[in-house]
Amino acid sequence: MNSPHISTRRGLARRTFLQAAGVSLALPLLEAMRLPFASARGAESPQTPRRFVGMMTNMGILPQFFFPEKDGLDFDSTPYLDLLKEHRADMTVFSGVSLPGVDGGHAAERSFLTGAPGASRGSFRNSISLDQVMAEKIGGDTRFPSIAVMIGSDNMSLSFTRNGAMIPPQTSPLKLYQQLFVEDTAEGKTAAAQRLKEDRSLLDALRGEAKRLERSVGAADRERLDQYFTAVRELEARLAKAEGWVKIAKPKVAAPAPAPIEDSNDLPKNSAVMLDLLRLALETDSTRVITVAESLASVTPRTIPGVQSNTHELSHHGNREEKVAELRRIEEAQFQQLAKFLTGLRGVREGGQTLLERTAVLYGTNMGSANAHSNDNLPVLLAGGGFKHAGHLAFDRKNNYPLTNLHVSLLQRIGAEMDRFSSSTGTMRGLDFA
Repeated sequence: MNSPHISTRRGLARRTFLQAAGVSLALPLLEAMRLPFASARGAESPQTPRRFVGMMTNMGILPQFFFPEKDGLDFDSTPYLDLLKEHRADMTVFSGVSLPGVDGGHAAERSFLTGAPGASRGSFRNSISLDQVMAEKIGGDTRFPSIAVMIGSDNMSLSFTRNGAMIPPQTSPLKLYQQLFVEDTAEGKTAAAQRLKEDRSLLDALRGEAKRLERSVGAADRERLDQYFTAVRELEARLAKAEGWVKIAKPKVAAPAPAPIEDSNDLPKNSAVMLDLLRLALETDSTRVITVAESLASVTPRTIPGVQSNTHELSHHGNREEKVAELRRIEEAQFQQLAKFLTGLRGVREGGQTLLERTAVLYGTNMGSANAHSNDNLPVLLAGGGFKHAGHLAFDRKNNYPLTNLHVSLLQRIGAEMDRFSSSTGTMRGLDFA
């Protein structure tokens, strides 16, 4: 907010007011928007819930090893899709798609689930991400309405609030395990309850000050304040639900806590452990909305056989055969981990279906070619989720089809009555519900 009234008046410092608005950013736990606790209390849902996992790798995907030539169900496989052949019937591969107006090479990673254009501009401001819209719609019945994680060592997330602020990702598998499955101590629960009480007090104070301020500002500033009042009311509802979860025991799982992983850039080890934990999070209905950012600029050499260089260097391969070969090994390791994750979801039965049938898994990248820093012709696939999968959906590679149309289809599949999202023009053509 840029109002000079808010930044100069005593009693309502701009920094303090933004701090209140930022409470929801610091506490992903508080993103619930609907009736709480149905799952935790053992109540039966009207139907088995639907779920979403959005995954993005930020160093591109070599297109020659990903895209099929033929479209339709009988598409010819490729080296990367061969690694997913077990799931071919439950998967749709897209070509000729991109995010309209999204540019900036690497900077486009921020827009993968938002579709916000102009990532290359210094004045760029992001918008709400797909997963957070879902969290508002279906997150209220789980302890964690959404979970954002990152594999790698950068500070990157796919999840953004309505204000365009990045939701910090969890990077430690051990901390994620503790967050999901380790019961807080009595002292910890008391402290959590106290923090929530303090947050309520902060909101009460801000509301009073803002009401007083509203009488002395212009129409434009009153409109901004009205937006904040709406945010405060939503946050109050989230705080109330969070207070209820403090009193409910976390689920018990047989899996032991993972050992700390010292090297955050050990891609195979971190991916295997983190994705196993995320499957458990879905299986225990601890959350229904997950994002995974794979930040691979500095994958540790030699953690993957045959790889001697870091990923960012290799992505600027200039078509040199030896560098392409190394980069291919890194990307094959990623697809192998994706295949294991999908297999794990398919191995869990829920309500007469597999967890994969109930979970839409979106996997892709922000660059069609990392070597050229291009943001068109994005390699993207969708697995599971209860769709009637179409094999290979091929669109115009010169005039790309909006990937945000897939976002709308995903929103509708989880039950959101929405026909637009970001730059979408409708739902994804050729992809129907099963």
